[in-house]
Amino acid sequence: MSDILTSVSQGVGTITLNRPDRRNALSPAMVDGLSQALTDMEADSAVGAVLLTGAGGTFCSGGDVQEFEARGGEGGGGDTVDKEAEQQQLQRQLATVGRLYRFPKPVVAALPGAVAGAGMGFALAADLRIGSPRTLFATAFAGVGLGGDFGVAWLLHQLVGPAKARELMFLSPRVRGEECLQLGLVNTLVEEDQLHDRSVELATQLAHGPSAALGAMKQNLLQAPHSTLEDAMGPEVARHKETGLTQDHKDAVSAFVQKQTPTFSPGWHEGASS
Repeated sequence: MSDILTSVSQGVGTITLNRPDRRNALSPAMVDGLSQALTDMEADSAVGAVLLTGAGGTFCSGGDVQEFEARGGEGGGGDTVDKEAEQQQLQRQLATVGRLYRFPKPVVAALPGAVAGAGMGFALAADLRIGSPRTLFATAFAGVGLGGDFGVAWLLHQLVGPAKARELMFLSPRVRGEECLQLGLVNTLVEEDQLHDRSVELATQLAHGPSAALGAMKQNLLQAPHSTLEDAMGPEVARHKETGLTQDHKDAVSAFVQKQTPTFSPGWHEGASS
């Protein structure tokens, strides 16, 4: 059975973490499979948005601690850091969490159950997250004596601020349902039996939206933390004018004037060619 399942329907590319017997704990095959799935879905113009979720009522429980023990811990049983292994893990992180964070198409994460350790990196790198009262976040690294990986500390710092990020990393409290919503770890909280349908509904809405405009918005938001307001407005207005050349924009303006609901071009299109 594959550690990653993929499907495409109505413009939504769904990626499912699929080790339910291990609560979707990470394996090399899962990480590599996620990287390949993202490559495929970025290249597929029929995919307008990505939905990332987990099988078996769990999103991802993080690193596989049983596998840690079998190989002598994350240090591999040695007395010094294996630099080759370090670089391999870095490349896997960049190809998954780094890729998700900067993915050109909108990414929605549906979070059934536990989101722990490195699994938080996958969830927090998504653009939008939907949870239920069963959703539970825990950094979990301190409990196994590890400093943390897969970008979790950086992403928490961005989302909840430095003080709360320190609390979540150092103390590893279990953050559930409503508190996840209050902290911004999830954007929306729905009943457990509605999670799948509402997540698909949101991803489909994005997939059928104005793709060039959504792509421009994401680039603006990604660049914002690294720019002054004045510096950010240069590329922002350039993208704004570029999206003004698209057929989606022209059709939407016409629909607005005629008091109609706009219908955008199916699939993913970038820039004025759409």
